[in-house]
Amino acid sequence: MTAAIGAPAPDFTMPTDGGGSISLSRLKGRKVVLYFYPKDDTPGCTKEACGFRDALPDFSAAEAAVIGVSKDSVAKHDKFKAKYGLPFALASDTDGKVCEAYGTWIEKSMYGRKYMGIDRATFLIDETGVLRAEWRKVKVPGHVEAVLEAAKVL
Repeated sequence: MTAAIGAPAPDFTMPTDGGGSISLSRLKGRKVVLYFYPKDDTPGCTKEACGFRDALPDFSAAEAAVIGVSKDSVAKHDKFKAKYGLPFALASDTDGKVCEAYGTWIEKSMYGRKYMGIDRATFLIDETGVLRAEWRKVKVPGHVEAVLEAAKVL
């Protein structure tokens, strides 16, 4: 199954920071903001995570859970969360299956070198588990605000 707007979002169960786990199916009844980012504690990823952190009261008011996903280990997520006071779950997709299901594991290019990596992307899933909006090739400035506005009207 791959992610498509208007279709059920691909279900997942992933380990999270703090030794927990999270499943989309267990979040039914709540909106879910699922954001994929390349790597803990890098400039763009930190700015994005802190943006979601700062807007979390507004996402909570919109009854939306925020989940960050990268291929970093749970231990790295724990350090990242503690360093920046991130109050939402960071899920560890070490095997890349969730990234593949959502189409965020892509070929990238830097200085002419090609490599595989996570495409910064965000998905908004409604209370019934249906994918309602997606943002691909995200640029961090203004992104959290755009996702929040979409979550409010969903």
